[in-house]
Amino acid sequence: MAWNAWIRQGHRWLSIVFTATVIANFIAMARGEPPAWVVYAPLPPLFLLLFSGLYMFILPYTGRRRAAAETGNLPR
Repeated sequence: MAWNAWIRQGHRWLSIVFTATVIANFIAMARGEPPAWVVYAPLPPLFLLLFSGLYMFILPYTGRRRAAAETGNLPR
């Protein structure tokens, strides 16, 4: 599998983990004061989603620039 495909698949799984931790957070808050680790549990997947999402956002722009460089049509 190509590197980009790994990033996309990881991003999908991270979104599932993030959603599950947010749901668990709401359930824990409904039952009373949750422990700190439950409150902060969504943050690690959220930061990983940020980085993988930014990477996927930039991919089309770098691909166009790379293709233009190969053909000699660099934008000015």
